[in-house]
Amino acid sequence: MTDVRTASPTPFLGLSVERRYRFVYKPLVFLACLIPLVWMTCALFGWFGFSAGVDQVKFLELRCGKTALNMMLLTLMVTPVRQLARLPNLVRLRRMLGLFAFFYVLLHFAVYLLLDVDLDWHMVASDIFKRPYITLGFTALLLLIPLAVTSTNRMMRRLGRRWGRLHRLTYVIAILGVWHFYWQEKIDVREPLVYAGILMVLFGYRWIRSPKMWAVLAPLRTLRSAPTHPAPHTKPALPVRAQTERALGASGVCPTSPNGP
Repeated sequence: MTDVRTASPTPFLGLSVERRYRFVYKPLVFLACLIPLVWMTCALFGWFGFSAGVDQVKFLELRCGKTALNMMLLTLMVTPVRQLARLPNLVRLRRMLGLFAFFYVLLHFAVYLLLDVDLDWHMVASDIFKRPYITLGFTALLLLIPLAVTSTNRMMRRLGRRWGRLHRLTYVIAILGVWHFYWQEKIDVREPLVYAGILMVLFGYRWIRSPKMWAVLAPLRTLRSAPTHPAPHTKPALPVRAQTERALGASGVCPTSPNGP
């Protein structure tokens, strides 16, 4: 017999999956995440025809904040895209996106601290306590710090299951970020509502895929599928005495006579 074997597919670019992500995809994503920073720098200095407008501080604050939100939403999109497109190795890019979200949040706060309030810590404290949208943004920044610190492989191994529970704060941070953006935009809130809609879709997908959701709906599905009427062509069961009398009557014995026939 002829030995017919299926040839293994040739690796893309001659690289394995691990090397592909390490030497191709991750550098490309890293450069793509730096594009907003390069664009803001060009606009700030008026290079290549870009302009930051009249209020450059407001421009930098808004662009850094929106870029941080974009990175946060991209981080949350990794799981649904990975599952729907059947790309399990896409999770290798999630940490980088999350760290860039933290980087742009830090940049957003640095612009506010250095250029907006001129390192006036009393004004910073006053804004945190008196302006609710700054309170939300500062809270999101504080919650991001432990996530960035524990993003290494060593911390993942050290924390074990606690690492996953800790990084669920990502959902809370995303909500705070969108809420912060919504309260900051006092007149035109259409763009913050778009962010809120995207966030709701991402949360809805996770809720639908969650085993806990199906566990909650399981009793309802059981009640819905249970028959509410007895099955057709079935007679209710007779009492024991009636069944005995019927059997004796069929055998010729009078069920009411103590001596029989």
